[in-house]
Amino acid sequence: MNISDVLVRWYAKHKRHLPWRETSDPYLIWVSEVILQQTRVNQGIDYYYRFVERFPDVGSLARASLDEVLKSWQGLGYYTRARNLHKAAGKVWFEHGGKFPDNYDGLRQLPGVGPYTASAIASFCFDEPVAVVDGNVGRVLSRLLGIYTPINGSQGRKKLQEEAGRMINRADPATHNQAIIEFGALQCTPSHPECGTCPFKDICHAYLNDKVEWLPVKMPKKQKRHRFFHYLEIHRNGYLYMHQRNERDIWNALYQFPLIESDRELTTGELEKTPEWKQVFNNLHPRITAVSPIYRHTLTHQKIHARFIRIHLGGSNIHLDENYRAVSTQELQELAVPRLIDKYLEQENYGKNG
Repeated sequence: MNISDVLVRWYAKHKRHLPWRETSDPYLIWVSEVILQQTRVNQGIDYYYRFVERFPDVGSLARASLDEVLKSWQGLGYYTRARNLHKAAGKVWFEHGGKFPDNYDGLRQLPGVGPYTASAIASFCFDEPVAVVDGNVGRVLSRLLGIYTPINGSQGRKKLQEEAGRMINRADPATHNQAIIEFGALQCTPSHPECGTCPFKDICHAYLNDKVEWLPVKMPKKQKRHRFFHYLEIHRNGYLYMHQRNERDIWNALYQFPLIESDRELTTGELEKTPEWKQVFNNLHPRITAVSPIYRHTLTHQKIHARFIRIHLGGSNIHLDENYRAVSTQELQELAVPRLIDKYLEQENYGKNG
């Protein structure tokens, strides 16, 4: 049995019609692949349409400000993807004359473009016979071939890349790669795969050995780190104060309320005694008017527990840290903020009733 031929026939019958499959434009395929790295297809389609409407080509993305790009990315999370998109677009536009590298090795030189994305663009756009390996492909190969090496470890990734490379149809790598990705997404799913109608059930190691639920093997995930955020929602004369994150940490370059982080949840009394509180207000007389419930936000390796402390400042001749930016409610809507803060703003109806 020629596995690639079977995959391609299955794909012709079952494939979904998705917008990025109707083009060979490397820019559009690149954007779609980056969006889909951490986003389900049915969620990613709307984001894809909005993003390419705002930035229809690599030049428009390269010339935009990072703040504009991050605002357009808001809600997708994993903002490093957006920062790398912007950086890579600048490199393509200003260093390569707006033309994408037409091969895997050249694509790998772009910021944020890893092996999978480079393989996808190189094969889909330029017919280079390089195999894609994502979670879907890893699951298919592990079950089909009986690979027991953890697929999220370096040895497992190397093994999968070798097997995928041996299997690829060199005459039509684009269709082969699309087919095996789609097969993992629709047929060989993580749970309750459609083994009864699978064209490989007579040769599939996992099916023949009752190992479908065991494969693929994955190393245990790291335990999540818990972080406690206390956001200071400071109001004064109709303005709020915001701060742009610039730490080598989550949400870099996004805006947030002034933040006090601790290793546990603090009461307002405890907050007022911290050096950070005293540094923010510097002998002023803040008035706490509300404390939110806890907002929890889960990331890949950490869980955030956040409270929003609403504070009013009165009087004149008040000076806060120069890193804090006073914004109106309308200006607040234009800033790129983490989804955690966006959820709070939605809950409090910011932008609707001020």
